[in-house]
Amino acid sequence: MAIWGKLFGGVAGFAVGGPMGAVVGAALGHAADNGSILETPVGGWTDRWAPRVNADPNGAATFVAAKLASVMGKRDQLYGLVMVVLCAKVAKCDGPVNRAEIDAFKRRFQIPAENASDVGRLFDQARQRVDDFEAFATELGRAFHDKPEMLEEALAVLFVIARADLGHGETLHPAEIRFLRRVHQAFGLSAGAWDRAESGGARPDVSEIDAYAVLGVARNATDGEVRAAWRVLVREHHPDAMTARGADEAAVEAAAGRIARINAAWDRVKRDRKL
Repeated sequence: MAIWGKLFGGVAGFAVGGPMGAVVGAALGHAADNGSILETPVGGWTDRWAPRVNADPNGAATFVAAKLASVMGKRDQLYGLVMVVLCAKVAKCDGPVNRAEIDAFKRRFQIPAENASDVGRLFDQARQRVDDFEAFATELGRAFHDKPEMLEEALAVLFVIARADLGHGETLHPAEIRFLRRVHQAFGLSAGAWDRAESGGARPDVSEIDAYAVLGVARNATDGEVRAAWRVLVREHHPDAMTARGADEAAVEAAAGRIARINAAWDRVKRDRKL
């Protein structure tokens, strides 16, 4: 069985288990390998499938594998698969993939010797086209929406690959910048995450991630919602307000500690969002 049979078998077989998993893996792998995964279904294609005009068996097979891993909750497989795909595509988006980019990929991912051949083929097949990368990035962003630090690390890796072939004083190609910007958007990351990934800085620390929890809002809350939540908390916990409500000295001291954490959280969010 070619690489797609192995890939689908690894995802479907692991999730389903037993002979059924092997059958699913073999069937999907065969469909991808012989191109029938793109055959017109009974009733024809609907408008939903209009963009398939440029589809290819390998690209379709890879995305189906990513979808399978996602819906089956196999996030480790999804992360590994999509990262190989995105690394290949960012390396290709500004021209032919070169040795420096391949070496950078190998340094970032310690691939076991027994899997190197299959991963290499996946990389080679993924770099054949770059116009489909956003679908993969969106799938990964959805699966890891609760782990933004993983997505930020992924974006940082893509920056490393893109810069691997730059000479002294050279800057990224406009096509690479567009690619990375769209991945950043598909991941749903903050402006601060872009800055850290671009500069090669560390991932956000726990206190930064927890800033939203301190303010009682979701990470995808609007700027206005975050600001409003901060103001409500300040009015509620400010020591002066506590004193006016007749709180004792211990309660006022505790409020001072809470207001310090609230303001620190707001400051972090402001820096992150460039407010």
